[in-house]
Amino acid sequence: SKVGVVGLGLMGHGICQVAAAASGVHETVVAYEAKQEFLDRGRARIESSVKKLVDKKKMSAEDADALHGRILYTTDIDHLKDADFLVEAVIENIDLKKDLYGTLGSICQPSTIFASNTSSLSITEMAQMSGRPENFVGVHFFNPVQIMKLVEVISTPDTLPEVYQKAYNWVGDVGKVAVSCGDTPGFIVNRLLVPALMQGMLMVDRGDASVRDIDLSMQLGAGHPMGPLHLADYVGLDTCYYIMMGWTEKYPNEPAFVIPECLKEKMAAGDLGRKSGKGFYHWEGDVRGDPV
Repeated sequence: SKVGVVGLGLMGHGICQVAAAASGVHETVVAYEAKQEFLDRGRARIESSVKKLVDKKKMSAEDADALHGRILYTTDIDHLKDADFLVEAVIENIDLKKDLYGTLGSICQPSTIFASNTSSLSITEMAQMSGRPENFVGVHFFNPVQIMKLVEVISTPDTLPEVYQKAYNWVGDVGKVAVSCGDTPGFIVNRLLVPALMQGMLMVDRGDASVRDIDLSMQLGAGHPMGPLHLADYVGLDTCYYIMMGWTEKYPNEPAFVIPECLKEKMAAGDLGRKSGKGFYHWEGDVRGDPV
């Protein structure tokens, strides 16, 4: 009945919103940030998102009020100690998560299930940090959380079957579609997707085809909504780089994990794609222009 969301950034605010929108599932959703400015920013994001739904007649004013009424915004970590289920959505920094899980493991009731929304870090490693590996799972949502239906639910060799089932069922309860995966790098989607983006960049390195033609080929030949280089720009070339850098360091003998030269060059130049206005394409806000 009481769910906590730790971190109200890009992913966390969306997870908090969809959890609070699930009528009859939770009595309270505790939204926690360590600093007031980040808490206020996350709250503003939720309020703006819900207002858009009401304005578009996709949510009634009554349901919006009920959603807001279920959320307890706080900078006091003690509000999480009696939560039944905790979703961690802080930045992808293993040292930060280590400190956080050490604190949560010491204050939360023994039955609390911990779930990390990480997209690239080891669930098994974080589970050990928490001191309760049997009560630890991954629940990887996709951005934007309010729209994307998929959630990867990740188990480790230590996860109790009944704990995993509770997490899997919770995903369905909040209106998402769960898929099961073991603790492999990138889980299902990113394990397939990120190396595919790298292969597109390696084609650029070799001069096999132009940026335009690589993307157009995957759109019209494979039915993808956008090509690999367009998608990499959209996600952020820095995000792609750091995911792959972590994987190449941890799994040096995996041939699918490689960092193309063109990605290294764009990182060095500060050309990060959509967020910087230039990557493989020119960008005006969210609108893609011509290839660079």
